[in-house]
Parts: sequence; C-alpha cells; structure tokens
Amino acid sequence: MAMVSMKFFVPSLNSPNLRPTKRYSGMAVAASNQDAVALGVTVTQGEGNLPKLLLTSDHGSEAEIYLFGGCITSWKVPSGRDLLFVRPDAVFDKKKPISGGIPHCFPQFGPGLMQQHGFARNMDWSLVESENVEGNPNVTLELKDGPYSRAMWDFSFQARYKVVLNTKSLSTELKVTNTDNKPFTFSTALHSYFRASITGVSVKGLKGCKTLNKDPDPKNPIEGREERDAITFPGFVDCIYLDAPNEVHLNNGLGDVISITNTNWSDAVLWNPHLQMEACYKDFVCVENAKIGTIQLEPEQSWTAKQHLSIA
Repeated sequence: MAMVSMKFFVPSLNSPNLRPTKRYSGMAVAASNQDAVALGVTVTQGEGNLPKLLLTSDHGSEAEIYLFGGCITSWKVPSGRDLLFVRPDAVFDKKKPISGGIPHCFPQFGPGLMQQHGFARNMDWSLVESENVEGNPNVTLELKDGPYSRAMWDFSFQARYKVVLNTKSLSTELKVTNTDNKPFTFSTALHSYFRASITGVSVKGLKGCKTLNKDPDPKNPIEGREERDAITFPGFVDCIYLDAPNEVHLNNGLGDVISITNTNWSDAVLWNPHLQMEACYKDFVCVENAKIGTIQLEPEQSWTAKQHLSIA
C-alpha cells in the first residue's frame, strides 16, 4: 500500500473558542476545527473545558492529549482497554498539573531550585502540526518560554513534542532547542502512569543497573545495584535506575505486557506511593523514562529523546 501523508499546520489553540487558523503561505484564514487538523485528530473540550486533542486510528486505537501540560491522559488499544491512568484526585483547573497520564518533567526532574518537576506540566502547549499516515494520526505540540517560565528559569527555549498513535503503539519524541544566546542545563522525564493491579505488577529489564533508592529518605538516596530479574511492588517504591537499557517490559497485572523502549532517555524511574495514596495506589504504577543527569545545550543546539510504548 502506498503511504499517504497529509500535513496540517495550526497555531496555538489556547483560546476558549478552540478555533484554530489554517495557514496558507503567509496568510491565515479562520477555519473550523476539523479544517485545520489532519484526519483522525479532533480538537475538543475536555475536563474543566480545557482544550483536548483526540487521536483516533483507523485500526481502533485512541489517545487523548491535553494542551495544558502537553499531557497525554489516555491511550486505548483496539480492544478498548486504556493502558494509562489518571488519578482520581486529578484536577483540570490549571491551578496544578494534571495528575496522571504522561506528564512532562522539565526543565527539572524532582525537587530543586524551582518548583517540583519544573514548569512544562503547568503551561499551555500549542498544536503546531498534525498529520495522518496510512490511517495513523500524529500531532506535534510546542512549548516556548514566557513570563511564567522565565520567572523560574531565565532562558529562551523551544520544546517540540511529537505524538504518534499506531494500532498497538504510542510513540513520542521530545526535542528541546536552546534559542537563547547563552548555554543552559536541564534535566527531564516522562512521568508515565500506567493502569495496573499493583499486586500483579512486575518490571523486567533493569537487572544490573545502578540504583538510587529514595526510600526511606528521598533527600539522601541509597546507592545500590538491582539484582532482581523481575521487580515487584509489595510496598512503597521510589527508585532511580541509572544507565538503564533502552527496553524494559511492564506486566501491568491486568493481562497486558507493555514494551517500553527509548532512544536517549538514559535513566528509568519506578514509583508507587503505596499507602501515601491509599485511594488509588493499587490501580497504577509509574515507569518513567528520564534524564537524571543535567544536559547542557549551547545556543542553537538541540537534544532529542524518543519513547515507544507497545503491546504484542
């Protein structure tokens, strides 16, 4: 079958009426939502009336992405099962990040000089491109610096986030570019929440990795090395795996084995809050691709990392 590729470019969709414009060689023409985006991409209102993108594959898979935080909140495979998890205490009012799905940690992972996990998950991203390739939709979101980010991190940057939905996979590519006239450093992660039955969860592929165990004292992690073939979650878990392999396998305890592969995400994080979130800890696990060590970018330099989630 010949590959059919359709590209559409739209600007920010942060306006309440959700009416993007369709760009034609230097002139902008007002268009309806569906005139401005590719087949299989719908612009709609989500929880809290926040702008949301719905990606639908011809093969029956679906994904939902909120422009606030650039956060993927749902990934449904053709059977209808949602493999991601949004916590029941999540709020959609822009006063705090969306708790669940795949939030961004940028330009800081964890605590540090600015607020926990940085600011990217607290800002509105823009839809700048959508495409449909052989029935599989993809979108590219963009985040740039503004007064809110510069109050915490005084640098000019561009982050582009491409999301590709396929029949049994969900792929992302994050590209960070230094658009400033001075170098900057950052750390980052995809704080992925997977739907799970925690007593049946196991993660394979991390044996032999150096670990930084943040239990019991997150401020003074204990160095070690992972000896287990399959990591389970009998209690609280908050552990960083340095120089992790580019593929791990998550058994979610619900009958799915999810392959999590990556390019250039050098580290991994496993987290389950156990009784700290008694209402929902049994229903999810976080398996995160991360870059814990700082990345330095000179002006005009870029850094790119990819993640690919798939089921058999």
